[in-house]
Amino acid sequence: MTASDDLRDLCERYWEYRLTVSPLFASFLGDHRFDDRADDLSEPAEDAHRQRLVEFGTELGAIEVSELDCPHPTTQELLCGELTEAIQGIDARLSELMSDQMQGVHADLLTMVGQLSIPEAELAPAALTRISALAAMLDQATDRFRSGLARGRTPARINIDRSINQIDGYLASSLEHDPFANITAPTDWDGEDAWRRAMADEVRTVLRPAFERYRQVLAAELAPVARPDEQAGLCWIPGGYDLYRTLIRLHTGLDLDPDELHQRGLHEVTEVLPDQYREAAEEAWGITDLRAIFDRLLGDPDLRYRDGQEILDHAQQCLDDATAAMDDWFGILPVAPCQLTPVPDFLAADAPAAYYTPPAPDGSRPGEYHVNLHNPTERGRAETASIAFHEAIPGHHLQLAIAAERPDLPAFRRLSWGHTAFVEGWALYTERLADEMGLYRSPIDRLGMLASDSWRACRLVVDTGLHAMGWSRQRAIDFMVEHAPVSRDEIETEVDRYIGMPGQALAYKVGQHEILRLRAEAEARLGERFSLPGFHDIVLGGATVSLAVLDRRVQAWTGG
Repeated sequence: MTASDDLRDLCERYWEYRLTVSPLFASFLGDHRFDDRADDLSEPAEDAHRQRLVEFGTELGAIEVSELDCPHPTTQELLCGELTEAIQGIDARLSELMSDQMQGVHADLLTMVGQLSIPEAELAPAALTRISALAAMLDQATDRFRSGLARGRTPARINIDRSINQIDGYLASSLEHDPFANITAPTDWDGEDAWRRAMADEVRTVLRPAFERYRQVLAAELAPVARPDEQAGLCWIPGGYDLYRTLIRLHTGLDLDPDELHQRGLHEVTEVLPDQYREAAEEAWGITDLRAIFDRLLGDPDLRYRDGQEILDHAQQCLDDATAAMDDWFGILPVAPCQLTPVPDFLAADAPAAYYTPPAPDGSRPGEYHVNLHNPTERGRAETASIAFHEAIPGHHLQLAIAAERPDLPAFRRLSWGHTAFVEGWALYTERLADEMGLYRSPIDRLGMLASDSWRACRLVVDTGLHAMGWSRQRAIDFMVEHAPVSRDEIETEVDRYIGMPGQALAYKVGQHEILRLRAEAEARLGERFSLPGFHDIVLGGATVSLAVLDRRVQAWTGG
């Protein structure tokens, strides 16, 4: 066997292992071999997982890079990075901190269940067996939280409050409409009615009590010792600053200094964006005062929706416009469609304005653009277009669906969603690209694009402020209220997300800046030979990559 054959074999075995240790991820991807299982979150399982990752790394290191043919050197680099980052995450004991409303196992399950399905009646018994495994998974998570408390790793109180609110919303919902009891399955098979009754009974007697136990641990054990709003960031727990630096590296792929990121964000928020607001607002309303612009965006009743259906209609219009325009701006296009889906009511109050889930690789599920309809009359019209372009087309859907549809690449490159700075940087880049594509129908939409950009630039300031500089939750909220024309309710939800997911919010601007830098350098180097669709195909054609790999792809394309 050649070195390339050895690498292909290793990649296949690694991917099979990943599916084995994460049965829920496998089911989400449409691989139903493990539908009777759930992920094992226990500490012994994590220790064994770490050892296996080290073994894969040893095998990978024995493969001679110089003997690999293209594109295998890139694959080796990316696999090495994925293994290293996974081990770093385990060593950082991140599971002890994941009780928040974004990454907590309860939130993962409540979000994921809507994307799970049973395509064949023969798989129905496995789904029934899985209910007990899901209950065990919730119990294992609370054991990890207790281990964290023993090390002084207390959560932020606001995250615990939001998690409890999510669980209360689920437990208050009727069993008749329970998403676990009503998982999508074939209809009109002989055992359907009996199986549905058994699922409902298992959810009622096993899963819901597990959610109640999980809630009890949050309320009785974590909440009383949780960090107050004045100490919301990681720097307030033992080893928190160093942990934050680790999370910055994991989310961006770069060793970035929090102080430098903080200053970069301040520069963009206070010096770059104000002039762009004035230009767009003068066209829209004939005003240039920044405070007046923000007040108009936030307070003009004509810029508010009347109901949730208006939000859906507007988001669908944006999705349709972007879909129709793709051919002129991209050579590579996804096969999988993207559809609009409302956020479930029990998640909506604590969920962001929108989010995206990728299509199943087997084509059984489209990409889904989830839109939050909570308090629709408080939602601003100006933001809808830029968010739609970010989350759906030409943002996340284009990037992740194209990645999944590259059969020539190993599965871990096509179907992993790591490299946050690349994934989120691309999506943020496309908000500005949409303006070039003529997708914003009015100056109001462009002001919404700027509001989204302010929001992401504020993240550089606020995330580092909270977790490296000891900012209070209120100081973070006040900064964003002053510098981003986004509703206070949405800002509070976002700040609480940054508190619960340290470092993740930095990836957006870091990635966007890198893609813009590479595009500018390519345009300068190629001159009239530069093709924007060609550039986009180079960026997207390698599937999900690190920023370092992206840099080399673009350099090779330009002959640099």
